[in-house]
Amino acid sequence: MVERSLGKERLLRARAIAFYLPQFYPTPENDAWWGPGFTEWTNVVQARPLFEGHYQPRLPAHVGFYDLRVPEVRSLQAELAREHGIEAFCYWHYWFAGERLLSRPFDEVLASGEPSFPFCLSWANDTWTRRWHGSGEGQEVLKLQTYSAEDDVVHSRYLARAFADRRYVRVHGRPLFLVYRPYDLPEPHRTLDMLRNECVRTGVGEPYLIGLNAHTPTKDTRPLGFDTTLNFEPQLSAVPGPTDPGLRVYDYGESVRSMRAQHRGYPTVPCVIVSWDNTPRRGENGIVFINSTPAAFGEGLAQIVDAIQDRPFEERIIFLNAWNEWAEGNYIEPDLRYGLGWLEAVKTALAAGS
Repeated sequence: MVERSLGKERLLRARAIAFYLPQFYPTPENDAWWGPGFTEWTNVVQARPLFEGHYQPRLPAHVGFYDLRVPEVRSLQAELAREHGIEAFCYWHYWFAGERLLSRPFDEVLASGEPSFPFCLSWANDTWTRRWHGSGEGQEVLKLQTYSAEDDVVHSRYLARAFADRRYVRVHGRPLFLVYRPYDLPEPHRTLDMLRNECVRTGVGEPYLIGLNAHTPTKDTRPLGFDTTLNFEPQLSAVPGPTDPGLRVYDYGESVRSMRAQHRGYPTVPCVIVSWDNTPRRGENGIVFINSTPAAFGEGLAQIVDAIQDRPFEERIIFLNAWNEWAEGNYIEPDLRYGLGWLEAVKTALAAGS
């Protein structure tokens, strides 16, 4: 690990890890909840512009409308990421008391050993409701998130097996693991201590634990037992007023500056949002960032990279949100308007000597 990191340090200024959404293949649950054959593309292709200049629909280029059950698709994604300086994918991990949803792509990556591209996991410990889709029925629970000491044991054993993979991302030799809603854990020390103990017992090493602050943007997660806190973007509570009083439309540059200006007196890992437009899911109830371009994204990313150069390379981590959140208008993958522009912006910002 040390040799690999030192080699990257000569070529790149930071370790970029992109959040990766697996919801690009049909599942029995989504068939039942949203209709037969539903995938993320279902929302993407139905999107329409809601105001003059609104960039919708956003359509993919290069990789196209893919199905993540196809191994060649996963390999092509990994190659695109690698060519543009991205170190790893961070797969959203949907664990509900022993039941895993949207797990097939990661399971196949783990079982096959391909692609030979690093990865880590972030536990998306949300309760799923219809509000995700903006259907107006936000209180209807589709999948309830629950917690117990017994489940902590089962979950920790599963994670320890995933951490043992040679491709798993490590920080100073420790497998990296994130929790999306750390303050939802009813007994965080119990849960995290169990995970640590199981990982040490099985020989994969004590994990490096990061709590996200997406929903509690001014809280330090170290008192819960985490090693550090991810400064997650978007933090919509921090953005200035909308540019259009009739719609929730915000300027990208102003929004990211406002989010990053929040005072924090504790260590954080940075996260950089690519763009945002969840109207494919929520229609007129969605939120749109306008003026988000590869140039604007790349400029902000370069500033974040500059700001962490005093850290050891192992800890010089930046999370990119996201690789493929197409129905949130938040992706680095090539699209028809900008082509490889988002990826080229990443490559430029990370390049040594830039």
